[in-house]
Amino acid sequence: MIAARAVPVPRPLGAVVLAAGLGKRMHSRRAKVLHELAGRPLVCHVLAALVPLEPDRTALVVGQQADAVPAVAEAGPPGIRDLRIVLQAEQRGTGHAVACAAAAFADFAGDVLVLYGDVPLIRPATLRTLLDAHRAAGADLTLVTLHFARPAGYGRIIRGPDGQVTGIVEERDASDVQRAITEVNPGLYAARAELLFRLLAELRPDNAQGELYLTDVVGLAARTGHRVHTVRAGSAEELAGVNTRAELAKMETKLRAEIVARWMSAGVTFEDPATAYVGPEVTIGRDTVIGPNVQLRGRTRIGEGCRLDGTAYLVDTTLGDRVHLLFGCVADGAEVGPDARIGPFARLRPGTRLAERVHIGNFVETKQAVLGAGTKANHLTYLGDCEVGPDTNVGAGTITCNYDGFAKHRTTIGARVQIGSDTQLVAPVSVGDDAYVGAGTTVTRDVPPGALVLSRVPQQEVAGWVARKRARAAGTPVAAAAKPAPLGAPRRKPKATPVRIPRRKPKAAPARARRRR
Repeated sequence: MIAARAVPVPRPLGAVVLAAGLGKRMHSRRAKVLHELAGRPLVCHVLAALVPLEPDRTALVVGQQADAVPAVAEAGPPGIRDLRIVLQAEQRGTGHAVACAAAAFADFAGDVLVLYGDVPLIRPATLRTLLDAHRAAGADLTLVTLHFARPAGYGRIIRGPDGQVTGIVEERDASDVQRAITEVNPGLYAARAELLFRLLAELRPDNAQGELYLTDVVGLAARTGHRVHTVRAGSAEELAGVNTRAELAKMETKLRAEIVARWMSAGVTFEDPATAYVGPEVTIGRDTVIGPNVQLRGRTRIGEGCRLDGTAYLVDTTLGDRVHLLFGCVADGAEVGPDARIGPFARLRPGTRLAERVHIGNFVETKQAVLGAGTKANHLTYLGDCEVGPDTNVGAGTITCNYDGFAKHRTTIGARVQIGSDTQLVAPVSVGDDAYVGAGTTVTRDVPPGALVLSRVPQQEVAGWVARKRARAAGTPVAAAAKPAPLGAPRRKPKATPVRIPRRKPKAAPARARRRR
């Protein structure tokens, strides 16, 4: 974009984002602006670009899926102040869509940016340049223009003999001479609010589509003596809208490559940049190494000096410095402390909070689990709705039985606890500090600190059982032999010879006692 000189006294700023269309060429039941780019709905990219400009008021014009679009927008990028939802109940063109926002700006005296919700690559710097140019020129209306050698699909900019803009003609309504014009309108405007909404009220559907065109406002402003200014855009790709799934995929590839390149410039190593997927809100510390097929989505935060071996999927997850994420891990809404080691094939579900030096091993799943520093759960374990103290060792096959069919219950495990393999902890239950839980134990009552708890069925053996089973399976007679006690029957002990113990006669009472009777 062409730079503009700064404006000393800015006016209040508003924005109108057009997000009412269905997007027929997407062939989808979802509104076009709800389709995702880099893990974020298209409309949220546009709203995020507005945040650095700090608009005092933003109107989001919705139509298709009028409930879903506002919900996504309101849960989208933080920092949008005074977001107002405007319904365009009947689709009567872009001019009608902006006019629907008039009530939202009835008491507003300032400048308004108008932009489309399906232009996700728009940058805050471009919006700032447009606004600064508009204010520096003292213009009533300013629009961005592009130059294309073959400008199919765009409205053409019409200029008078003096070079001033006199209007915009849409391609469907253009003559052959007008279609040869290479200066086009990508649909990005800045205007004085009071003028914009007054001119919108004068629009007429005198065109091939019988709609109210927003572009006709430019001609109305020029004909009524208002100053119309233009700013030439430097990048056509930035101002491109999404109309098809193929365009969305192409944009995805471009944005992903730009994000990865930016992080490599900041000191992050990508072993295979082509297979890395990094969302626009993700942050990565320097000297971190990202292996192949890693996806980092949402507001994921990666510390310095981490290593992600590959085939990892992280959403809204925080990794502290020097975390080693081994192959094949999934994390969603988890926090991992410094120097932790996770995986391979581990799953950290929402609510997982791991302190420094925690080890989570292969096929371990955690959910709403808080683990203290140095605690280890290295194999085949489920830790859900629990709190585990520091330096505890959780053996293979351990399960916190947290759900009784109606409600979730918590398990509390203290510090320096040794939990043997194949242990079940039936919540609600607690295990005190320094306790030992024997392998194969089902813990149903609280275990005091320093205690050993175990529950085991006595081991039994049946001699010769395998040989007899194989003989029966082969149809071979089983050799006569004394059959041992069946499995599960108690062993009989030989009867002991009874020992007669003579009865002792009671001692005679003292004489004095006899006399008292």
